[in-house]
Amino acid sequence: MFGASKPLPGEPEYIDGVRLGRALAELGHTTITGGYGGVMEAVSKGAAEAGGHVIGVTTPTAFPDRPGANGWVAEEITTPDLPTRIRTLIDLADAAIALPGSIGTFAEIVLLWNANFITTFSGERAVPLLAVGPIWAELLPVLHDALGTERGHVEWAAGIDDAIQWPTLRP
Repeated sequence: MFGASKPLPGEPEYIDGVRLGRALAELGHTTITGGYGGVMEAVSKGAAEAGGHVIGVTTPTAFPDRPGANGWVAEEITTPDLPTRIRTLIDLADAAIALPGSIGTFAEIVLLWNANFITTFSGERAVPLLAVGPIWAELLPVLHDALGTERGHVEWAAGIDDAIQWPTLRP
């Protein structure tokens, strides 16, 4: 799961993150996030409260002001830098969901999108990617059209309710 670090408990994005985490755990999925606050914490909280296993991939050198993984993370993996953190998140994932976020979330989407594009030529495993929310529904199709990429490398969902119903999550 990729998403913003700023939303606080009680805010709509945080509430949506808790709902998503809970749904992932109830479907039997391990949840992997960047491990810090915001929607990463929210998804971790929802998953942990529903009995799911939560992994947080952190980068202390990039975020020295953050004390470590949020309290809902059961297993913390530390990485030396941001590229390694993103690569670790991708390598561990069977599928990825990007909630609304900022430039960091955008970078994660683009790196996974590119990795999935490369699988077209390399035969490696693609990681299904679902981008959730109006910002991605507006931005990513523009990039798709401008760059001429195949639409199957990124899917879009309007909101959390649609994300929870994503067929890739279903056993």
